[in-house]
Amino acid sequence: MSPDGKTDDSPALSPSASAQPYDKDKSAAERKADDKLIASLPPGLAAPAKKELAQQIVASAENSTLDWRGQYGYIEDIGDDKGYTAGIIGFCTGTHDLLTLVERYTKDHPGNGLARYLPALREVDGSDSHEGLDPGFTKAWQAEARKKEFRDAQETERDRVYFDPAVRLAKLDGLGTLGQFIYYDAMVLHGPGTGPSGFYGLREAAIKEADTPSQGGSEKSYLDIFLDLRRDAMKAKRPDRDTTRIDTAQRQFLYDGNLSLKTPLTWQVYGETFKVP
Repeated sequence: MSPDGKTDDSPALSPSASAQPYDKDKSAAERKADDKLIASLPPGLAAPAKKELAQQIVASAENSTLDWRGQYGYIEDIGDDKGYTAGIIGFCTGTHDLLTLVERYTKDHPGNGLARYLPALREVDGSDSHEGLDPGFTKAWQAEARKKEFRDAQETERDRVYFDPAVRLAKLDGLGTLGQFIYYDAMVLHGPGTGPSGFYGLREAAIKEADTPSQGGSEKSYLDIFLDLRRDAMKAKRPDRDTTRIDTAQRQFLYDGNLSLKTPLTWQVYGETFKVP
């Protein structure tokens, strides 16, 4: 695993929040209008080839590989005070998303190999503790990841909590495919929280400094500010933190004018070069 982990101080949002606090106060008519607008737009990052590319770029920063499908069984404590980090998107025992994943998976597949750890997962949620998880939880996770049902569950939860809300909001903000990816990566890294270092808090801060394209602003200028705020959030607690996932990847795409995130694509993370033809 890379040195990166979720940086938001608050746990991931509960399932009832639908990971979309930005529209919680909207009326049904407003949400319907948003749905209609999104349906009229190009698929952008949601197009299958672009979604695959998005997973590869995230995996380069999260796991130093383009093989994101090789990470279903990944699990370790990377020392970021979030407990165990696991799976294709870095679900964490300390940030609620791993607990939610196992709860939803167990509802559909009772008696799975992780179900017996649910009481412990609820106890350690919000902390870096392994109490009740050691020594068997990591092996149970790896064993369960060999099952297609659990791999599918990881992808479903990734989309529900991170990918779909990020792409939806980016489209409503008038952002193209690159901007949609930048929102998605921010949602993964910072967590879908509303605090100053969570995704929604960072977006709110960016909007105070620049208009989004849907508000008539410059897409490049807005994204540049959003990346600045992300970088500051990453450095806030750990000034020596590596920020190349922004500096020599996403910002490079932006400065190259690649707002459609077209391939071939070359970028660097942690000094390693990655290429997608």
